[in-house]
Amino acid sequence: MTATRSHTKPPAGIRIKRVYEPAADDDGFRVLVDRLWPRGLTKEKAHVDLWLKDIAPSNALRHLVHDDPSQWNEFVAGYKRELAADPAKSAAATLRELIGSRKVTLVYGARNEAHNNAVALKDWLERKK
Repeated sequence: MTATRSHTKPPAGIRIKRVYEPAADDDGFRVLVDRLWPRGLTKEKAHVDLWLKDIAPSNALRHLVHDDPSQWNEFVAGYKRELAADPAKSAAATLRELIGSRKVTLVYGARNEAHNNAVALKDWLERKK
């Protein structure tokens, strides 16, 4: 017996990457998910295709996790609440449409690669599929 091949396209997927890392061809569509533009970076150097400011967490939440990474669980819970309300809800719908049709890399400026809004957002988006 031969295995049958599916002709359906696999999901494009979501990646995350610091905006300060060089852009790569396999990044696909690059979406900046921070409220503030990354310090010291030009638009040309950032290679951002879309800046979704409205999907970023509030300043209070951003400071919570940046100031104290041990507050990660509280940050994630608060961010989920914010993502369920506009304007973040509308921005998330836009992002879901993009993810459904192409590879998307969420880019962020935070130094902490384990505890930032892009990590939380990627997890939230993958759980919502």
